[in-house]
Amino acid sequence: MSASSLAPSPDRRHDLDWIRIGAFLLLILYHVGMFYVPWDWHVKSSHEVPALEPIMQLTNPWRLTLLFLVSGAATRFLADSLAHGGRVGAGRLAGSRILRLLPPLLFAMFVIVPPQSYYELVEALGRLAPQADAYHNAFTADFWVRYATASGNWCDADDCLVTPTWNHMWFVAYLLLYSLLLAGLLALTFGRLRGLGDLLERGLKGWGLLIWPIVFLAIIRWGLVLRFEITHDLVNDWYNHALSFSAFLFGFLTARSGALREGFIRLRWPALILGLVAWAAWAGYAWEYRAEDAMPAEALRRLMRGVYAADQWAFIVAILGFGARHLNRGGPMLHYLTIGVFPFYIVHQTVIVVVGHHLAQLRLPLAAEAGLLIALTVAACFLAYELARRMRWAGLLLGVRPQAANRPPLAA
Repeated sequence: MSASSLAPSPDRRHDLDWIRIGAFLLLILYHVGMFYVPWDWHVKSSHEVPALEPIMQLTNPWRLTLLFLVSGAATRFLADSLAHGGRVGAGRLAGSRILRLLPPLLFAMFVIVPPQSYYELVEALGRLAPQADAYHNAFTADFWVRYATASGNWCDADDCLVTPTWNHMWFVAYLLLYSLLLAGLLALTFGRLRGLGDLLERGLKGWGLLIWPIVFLAIIRWGLVLRFEITHDLVNDWYNHALSFSAFLFGFLTARSGALREGFIRLRWPALILGLVAWAAWAGYAWEYRAEDAMPAEALRRLMRGVYAADQWAFIVAILGFGARHLNRGGPMLHYLTIGVFPFYIVHQTVIVVVGHHLAQLRLPLAAEAGLLIALTVAACFLAYELARRMRWAGLLLGVRPQAANRPPLAA
């Protein structure tokens, strides 16, 4: 028998709960940072802070991959709870994921996200597009109709703003797709897909848990990233799918493995050191060649794709290891935030875009502007969650099931 079959199989993991919460909150801060770094984004502050770039690079390679991995683990606990009497429960899993993810995705695309597109149009296209001038002073019903019906034609010399769009909600769209694919695989294999977790456990013993995933990530980056740049458009995003669905499936297959959990704990310090070294190399490379016309040698580019993969997985191993070692307590705060981070995620980027645009008009000092932006974003996130808790079935539009806040979460 494998170690995973002998290890306890808890119905929830506090450490994964805390890691999921931390990853989502970190994402909120990351998007605040996008308002200030020189990179393209929906709206921009008048205060450009290039020194933030290396700090942003600290989480770039792994933050979303970690979220997909933890989401896969949560899906494993959910799928196991829905299995009944020897049945796989694939249909129930698919129905549960559709009910939980599709309403907030559609609500966000047609209610939450349109202000992002509006202010992007105002700032990025401005006088180049006649439609932008027409909407410069107000978010009008006419703009929403054009947004929702894809009848707007907002283009500049380089690109077009295509609507309706999901912007940051691409993560939810992909998570829904991956959940449905997983449900199909469980049905086709009559649940035997779970057995691949035992193979992973045996293949990732010792240092293999750190080394072999890095090799895998480097291979897909070498083979796919140049041909399929990350687009979040679902259809032509093959590198992103190879990366994100693999992480999701890995989380699903290994969520109950006590042996791999202990492996993450043992490797947490070496992984952290490797991650920091790889981050320093990657951030230095990105800084040196940050100009649009910079062209590093092909050999260096190939080498840095491997460094990127090492950065990516090493930090994930370190986070999972330190989490498993130190984040094993529950409590009211964990319960509250476990449910709350989804509505936080749904509303946060729109708040940052809208509030950031108007704060930039005030020409405040950088510290005051950034402090207000963070404080107002956090306040709006908590307000949205508190409203969703009181909206009964309508709370599903913000990702909160009826009475979910009054009972403990099922899984990670």
